[in-house]
This record gives sequence, C-alpha cells and structure tokens, in this order.
Amino acid sequence: MNSIVIVIPYFGRWPEWFSLFLESCKWNPTVNWIFYTDCEPPKGIYPNVEFYSLSFKEYKQLVSDKLGINFNPDNPYKLCDIKPALGYIHDQEIVSYHSYGFGDIDVIYGNIRDFYTDKILEYNCISSHWDRLSGHLCIFKNTEFMRNAFRKIDNWQELMEKKEHIGIDESKYSKVFLRHKKYPNWARRLYSLASSYQRNNYFKEQYSTVLFPKNWWNGSWDHPTRWYWKEGKLTNSEDGDKEFLYLHFMNFKSSTWLHKSRGEKAFWDGQTKINFVPHGSESKGFIIDETGFHQP
Repeated sequence: MNSIVIVIPYFGRWPEWFSLFLESCKWNPTVNWIFYTDCEPPKGIYPNVEFYSLSFKEYKQLVSDKLGINFNPDNPYKLCDIKPALGYIHDQEIVSYHSYGFGDIDVIYGNIRDFYTDKILEYNCISSHWDRLSGHLCIFKNTEFMRNAFRKIDNWQELMEKKEHIGIDESKYSKVFLRHKKYPNWARRLYSLASSYQRNNYFKEQYSTVLFPKNWWNGSWDHPTRWYWKEGKLTNSEDGDKEFLYLHFMNFKSSTWLHKSRGEKAFWDGQTKINFVPHGSESKGFIIDETGFHQP
C-alpha cells in the first residue's frame, strides 16, 4: 500500500476525547500520525502514532527557521495557518512516505483505506470536501512540487506572520488547487489548463461534518446526530450499514459555525461529555450523539 502520514502540531492540553480519537487511529494501522506537542504522551499503546516533545516556543522557532519568517503567535490556534507548509517544514520526518497530510483531532475516523485507496492516493491533492480544502483532513502526494505549493498563496509570509488566526488552510490555500470552487467539474477542468496545481486533484464530498448548512448525501436537510464507532467502522442511525470516512463533530461541541440567527446552539455547549471511563474500554466501541460520548 502507498504509505500515508498525518502531521499535527498541537500545544496546550489534550481534549478529554483524545483517547477515543487515538483508538480510531489505531484501527487504521496502515496510516501514521506524527504529533509535535508539549502535552504528555498518552498512556495507551498506539503503534502508528508518534509524539515529538517540544515547547510551543521551540516549535515556533522551528517554523520561523524553516520558512524564513517571524512566526510568533500568542495562541496555538494560529497553527492552523501553517498547515499548508507542514510538508515543507517536516520534510525530513515524512521523507519515506508516499503521501502526507494535515488534520484536526475533533474527529473520529472510520476505515480510511476504504475511501483513500492506492488509486486515489495518486492524486496530488485529496480533499474530503468537494468545494474547498478540508482543514480537518487533507492529503497530498509527497513530492517537492506539492510540499512547496504553499508558496503559491498570495503574500503567504505576511499572512503566516500575523498574530491572529486567518484560516489560510481552507480559504487561501483552496484557491491554489481550486480557483473556481463553485463551478461544475467540466468547468473546473477547463480552468485547470491555466495552472498545473489545479490538475490531478480529488475533491469529493465525504459528508464528514454534520449540522453544516448543506444537504446530506441523500439530498435531505436532516443530518444524522447519532453515530456509532466499533472496530474501525463508523456508521450512524439514519444510513444503515453505510460507512463513513470520519466524523468531524465540530458542530456538536461549538456553536461558532451554526446559524445563530435561527437560534441554533451546539448540543454540548462547549463542554464535551464523556459518559464513560474511556481508558481501556474504548475498544469495545462507543456512540456519539447529542448527549456526548457513551458506550452502547
């Protein structure tokens, strides 16, 4: 199989669902994750997850030295803005992998290889959204061409040096690979003639983020809010045996992207609810719904 590594810098404190995230990683043994963090490594055994320990200050210096910029934000959330450059920043650590990517940890993975086969991994850029790069999981072919693609972002040095978070990973970086994101596929192919970065890409909606203001895969506006994970398989209460690539539960825990004008509020209201002791028991499977995480 073509090898995959997901690179994630993370500083502060692990979220309370982190062992559940790692369990879903473990059930994808042919995919690897590398963390750069000041958090204590978890106690569980996760053969395909590696942790590099360093302070936030040290990591900011590493980024500054590698990119030749002054990267010195106060808040680790700004790390989202350097996601496009992670392949370049960590080129030595990922040198042996066919593909690399970036992602978030407020997700639970299904069987990644069922969706991203060796054939799919021959694309340069693989997004789980059809109309933009997906900041919660995006994969790239590990070539010098792709590791340097971030340099095509207009004023990338200035944007990355800004203290505040801008959202470069989805907004600005998307335009490198998909200039006309709302156009149908035939029009995308036509406009791709203008840039080699807009060819050989795979933008396919995987319906990973629920409660987003878009139709579900079947055309309905009713998104499933009860999800099941067990032994690497991710399903939900509405779609039968249909499996999904991953669940991005951002809108369960935060109201940021919900319609405030309609009074929509996150189920968990900023406080994730783990309704069982996860250490060692997560392998039995769990449910994610309006009440939080719990076991069947």
